[in-house]
Amino acid sequence: MNTEQHILACIDGSAVTQPVCDYAAWYASKLNLPVGLLHVSDVPASSRRDLSGAIGVNSRQLLLEELTQLDEQRAKIANSYSDALVKDAKSHIQSRFDSVDVKIYQRHGKLLPAIEHFNSKNRVIVMGRRGEDHKDSRINIGSQIETVARASSVPVMICSETFKEPTSYMVAFDGSKTAIKAVDIISKSPLLKGLQGHIVMIGNDDETSKKSLAAATEQLKTAGFTIEAHQLSASNAVDGLLAFQQQNAVDIIVIGAYGHSKLQQLFVGSTTTKIIAKTLSPIILVR
Repeated sequence: MNTEQHILACIDGSAVTQPVCDYAAWYASKLNLPVGLLHVSDVPASSRRDLSGAIGVNSRQLLLEELTQLDEQRAKIANSYSDALVKDAKSHIQSRFDSVDVKIYQRHGKLLPAIEHFNSKNRVIVMGRRGEDHKDSRINIGSQIETVARASSVPVMICSETFKEPTSYMVAFDGSKTAIKAVDIISKSPLLKGLQGHIVMIGNDDETSKKSLAAATEQLKTAGFTIEAHQLSASNAVDGLLAFQQQNAVDIIVIGAYGHSKLQQLFVGSTTTKIIAKTLSPIILVR
């Protein structure tokens, strides 16, 4: 087993933790890599700026000491919670994927710096579609997905529903650099080999687009993938892609992520974000 890299599974104890563990373990089993379970505790210190000079020095000192003790107690509770979470997650993976090695990483602070700390090891990052902060919203994709996807040089897998062994996948293809990169990454990985594949282009019914689609399809076939090309007409690319997915019972969507800058998205929106928000199926984002 190659221990230099891992499939990094970001868990937070929310309802999507179990699917994240399962899909990360599935991914790891396909690539013969370990899973790295990452839990990041972000416990902000109590605010001290409201302690004004209107009260006595001694009183302020006592309050500061109490706040310090409170911070220490909160940190201990957060550490205990993190220990229990990663222990349960590791047991869950080992009970379902006994051949997958599991490593545990616990850090304090923000998620993105924690992920970037492991950049040299990350082969793939697996995250939940809705984090704890969005557990009651079916349209919110989680506040950190775009941030992580934009910063990552490796694929990011987003999942939310109970694990289902994938048997098919769909590549959302528009001829862009990110879409071509997605096809290139797929062709060099054993992850999706043996699954029924579809490469789908919506609109762009011109010769250049047709040639680009044909070239991407041929690249995957040459690499040994079972793949069918589809060029469809639809008034809306997102609706067209998701309609195809539902009609063909596609299990995983692969998409080139965030091809536009954040400034451009203010005007044209993000196809990536809309697809994530409108489907509960696993999505692999390639930046």
